[in-house]
Amino acid sequence: MRKNRVAAIDVGTTKVCTIMADVSGNGGSPRVLGVGVAPSAGLQKGLVVNIDEAKESIRESVRKAERSAGYKLESAYVGITGRHVSSVNNRGVVSISRGDRLVRPEDLRRVLEIARSVRVPSDQKLLHVIPRSYKVDGQEGIKNPVGMHGFRLDVEAHIVTAAVTSIQNLTKCIRGVGVEIDDLVLESLASAEAVLTEEERQTGVLLADIGGGTTDICVIKDDTIYHTSILPVAGYQITRDVAMGLGLSFELAEEMKKRYGNVMPFAEEGKEEEEDKKVTADGHSVSYHDLSEIIRIRVEELIRLIVLELPHGDYAKLIPAGIVLTGGSANLPGIAELTEAMTRLPARVGTPINMYGVSDTLRDPAYATGVGLLLWKAKKQQGMQSWQDKHGVRDFLSRLFGRVTK
Repeated sequence: MRKNRVAAIDVGTTKVCTIMADVSGNGGSPRVLGVGVAPSAGLQKGLVVNIDEAKESIRESVRKAERSAGYKLESAYVGITGRHVSSVNNRGVVSISRGDRLVRPEDLRRVLEIARSVRVPSDQKLLHVIPRSYKVDGQEGIKNPVGMHGFRLDVEAHIVTAAVTSIQNLTKCIRGVGVEIDDLVLESLASAEAVLTEEERQTGVLLADIGGGTTDICVIKDDTIYHTSILPVAGYQITRDVAMGLGLSFELAEEMKKRYGNVMPFAEEGKEEEEDKKVTADGHSVSYHDLSEIIRIRVEELIRLIVLELPHGDYAKLIPAGIVLTGGSANLPGIAELTEAMTRLPARVGTPINMYGVSDTLRDPAYATGVGLLLWKAKKQQGMQSWQDKHGVRDFLSRLFGRVTK
C-alpha cells in the first residue's frame, strides 16, 4: 500500500498546498486522501526570502494534509519556479557503431549526455533534460528510436536549469519539517499534466499558469516540450495596482479583486448602466468600473508579455490549439474572453481533471500545480510516458544534497 502513496507540495507565493494520494486504482489516476492549504509567508516571486516563515507555512500545510489523510507524510514531489530558472534547447548526436546498427537504451543515454553538456554557469545546476524528438539517419519525428536500425542517432532536448542557492533554500525549508524531496519539477510542466488535453498537446498549445508571484509558461507541441519561461508578473502586481489606484490596503485590494474583479465587466449588451455601481468591503466603497478597469489594464499587459515569450512571431501556426490559462489568477471572470479578443486564438481556463477521493477543493485552477505534481509522479510510477526524461537523467538533488535514508 505504501508504495502506491504519492504526495505533492506546491510552495507558492500566496499559498502552500500539500496533497496526499494513492494511485492503486482508477487506472493510475490519483485518489486524493488528504489536502492541506495554508497561507504562504516568507516567499516572493517563487523565491524563499525568509526560511523560518516559509518553513512554518509548509509545516501548517503538511499538518493539515496529514490530519485529513490519517498518516504521516514522508516524501513528496515539489514544484519549483522563479526567475532563477532558465531553459534552452540543445542537440546531441552519436554514431551507432555496432555491427547490427541497432539502437539500444544505452545509445539514448549516450546521446542525452551529449545534449545535456551545455555550458551551465557555476551557480546553476541541471533540473530537467527532456528529449523533444529523435532522428535516426536523418529521419525526423521519432519519439522512441530503441529497436530501430541506423548509423546515426540525433536528439533535440529541452534543458532546464535552476539556481543552486534557491534550490538549497527551498530544500532546507521542506526537509526542515521532516519531509524528504522525491524530485523537483518545474511548475509549468506539472500544471500541464493537470489541465491540458491530449489533442491540445499534439496540436500545439501555450499554457500560462498565473499564480501570485510568477506566471509560468510552457509551449507544448507534438506532445513534447517546445519552450518554457517564467515571468515575474502575476496576481500580486494586479492587486498592488488596485491598492495604489483606489487608495486601499493590499489586503483589502486583494479581497476586492477576488470578490468583485471582472476583466470584461461591460462586454455584454445592456451592462453599461452598471458603470457607476459601488462595491463595498470592510466599510470601504469603490467604483466597480474603476476596479475592473485597473484589473483589465494589468491583465492586458500580462497577456502581451505572455505572447512575447513565444519563440517566434507566427503564434497562430505554433499554437493553433490556443492558450490555456490556469493558476489562481485565472479565476478572474472574463480573462479567457479577453485573451481570445487580444490574440485571436482559442482560450480557456484550465481546471484539474481526473481526480478522485476528497478532491472537491482541488477542482480549481489555483491547484493545477499541486495536482500536476501528483500526476507527474503517478505516471512515472505506472511506467507511462511523462515529460521527464525516462532514460537515467535525474535532477541534481541526489548529487547536490545526498539522499537521506530512512
